[in-house]
Amino acid sequence: MQSSRSKSCSCPSLKPREVASMYFTMVAAFLVILVVALQGSAPRESYFPYKVPLDPQGLLELSWNVSYPEQAVHFQLLIRELQFGILFGMSDRGAFENADLAVLWSDGHNSYFGDAWSDAKGQLHMDSQQDYQLLGARRAPEGLYLLFRRAFSTCDPKDYLIEDGTVHLIYGILEEPVHSLQAINISALHGGLQRVQLLKPNVSIPELPSDMKTMEITAPNVVIPSQETTYWCYMAELPAGFPKHHIIMYEPVVTAGNEALVHHMEVFQCAAEFDSFPHYNGPCDSKMKPDRLNYCRHVLAAWAMGAQAFYYPEEAGLAFGGPGSSRYLRLEIHYHNPLVFKGRRDSSGIRLYYTATLRPYDAGIMELGLVYTPVMAIPPGEDNFILTGYCTDKCTQLALPTAGIRIFASQLHTHLAGRKVVTVLSRDGRERQVVNADRHYSPHFQEIRMLKEVVAVFPGDELITTCTYNTEDRSRATVGGFGILEEMCVNYVHYYPQTQLELCKSAVDPGYLHRYFNLVNRFNDEEICMCPQVSVPQQFYSIPWNTFNRDVLKSLYGFAPISMHCNKSSAVRWFLGFWQITPGPSRVSSLCTASVRPLNVVIQQKGKDKGWRGL
Repeated sequence: MQSSRSKSCSCPSLKPREVASMYFTMVAAFLVILVVALQGSAPRESYFPYKVPLDPQGLLELSWNVSYPEQAVHFQLLIRELQFGILFGMSDRGAFENADLAVLWSDGHNSYFGDAWSDAKGQLHMDSQQDYQLLGARRAPEGLYLLFRRAFSTCDPKDYLIEDGTVHLIYGILEEPVHSLQAINISALHGGLQRVQLLKPNVSIPELPSDMKTMEITAPNVVIPSQETTYWCYMAELPAGFPKHHIIMYEPVVTAGNEALVHHMEVFQCAAEFDSFPHYNGPCDSKMKPDRLNYCRHVLAAWAMGAQAFYYPEEAGLAFGGPGSSRYLRLEIHYHNPLVFKGRRDSSGIRLYYTATLRPYDAGIMELGLVYTPVMAIPPGEDNFILTGYCTDKCTQLALPTAGIRIFASQLHTHLAGRKVVTVLSRDGRERQVVNADRHYSPHFQEIRMLKEVVAVFPGDELITTCTYNTEDRSRATVGGFGILEEMCVNYVHYYPQTQLELCKSAVDPGYLHRYFNLVNRFNDEEICMCPQVSVPQQFYSIPWNTFNRDVLKSLYGFAPISMHCNKSSAVRWFLGFWQITPGPSRVSSLCTASVRPLNVVIQQKGKDKGWRGL
């Protein structure tokens, strides 16, 4: 988990004697008795504006705030039914191994709190540098509150680096007394994980208009299925003749008692090309779901657990209603029910705040990244495979206004193999700014996130989106596509003023991919069927994934020409909208790609005895 540990810091060097002295001083400070709770008034609720239940039963509730001047997070952990202790912390992907932990435990007589870490085998160790700083403890009728502080970055190699994007929080409940930290058996704990965005942006809330109205899009009295994961779909309809309005804010509506079960929710607007859509209220994967609901894909609102209300900038709003806008909306709710509760009823959804007083600009949503096509594929058994999609300078030159656009929010998206997503802005061949980055991305935690600062994009700029995938648990290639076991690489950027450009994505030139299939077919002993009637996925599935075939595919994606999709909202390509360009190494972000050798070099080295000269 080196990627999540604190990176190199400018720390003073210490002599061995000083280190030993500090170590034993910290050990003494580590043994903090909590049997007699500290006195003091409860912190104001506004001091901890962000809140999330950690466990499905709601026994643990985490609140926090972010201090950018201090570069620290302040936590308040409510333990409703304290037994013999609690483990709380962070790890790269939510595992208890290689984790950074704050531990409260009791030996049956005294209680202790301290900073600890776990090794690759899950064994706990007391940290010589105590970076979880206990600020207080307080008993209340609802349980025990622990208040503690943690810096974003420390000089401790055992600590997790808190950065922008998703953070995997882990917890474990001690149900029996333990005599020492080392005696805690992680494998026997009742525990789990929760994903949040810890570092919320410090964005000011714009003033709301006096004529603002609300509309709730909620699923009516759903019986949550008694299974771990359910995606529930519900169709709603705007009133007939509903004129154009601007959505200026939205927030979640979660049924009381179900806060730990409603994982995330989205509202989609349907395609305007259809006059009507059938009503539906049921599981999204049901065979009874009408196929036409698949044409409800335009995101109006998205919320995930731990997120607060979403506000549009005061100069822009998201248009809905009026001519050319569908009256039909699809609500999608992800229920996470790991304890398989039965009979729980839910009427959750999203509350839209809208106004008839239109703001100066319509907000738009643009898709960046890779086209949904099987020509982009990931071999099986990969732990860190990278694919990159381009919104080229030629596309932005044609499609964007002279004054440019302003990106203020972003929603990253992959399917199950996605692990990292990064979009950077490039101008004149050089990286200028990171638009959005999530280096601990999880496909199970997707939300529209406000950016810390608005990103200005001008004609001639490039937007480069890179996704990293892990397919170690798969036995055949994963191709791009719409299926959950296929893959995507998308960044839905929210911006203003709205333009006609709705999709700016790329894929490798299919002709060069065909040459790749020809090459590996001639070079490998196993026959790969390349008959005209055989699909691209089938050709990928038949490849023997040796080192050579993997390396050549990586190089192909890094250096072969790309086909560009620069599409209007009508799905018509912009000014032919198809270019073939060769992205060289200088175009590729050092933040988001690994270096790869040129394709012809790889082939010449591997095939020099057979006379290959590359593609």
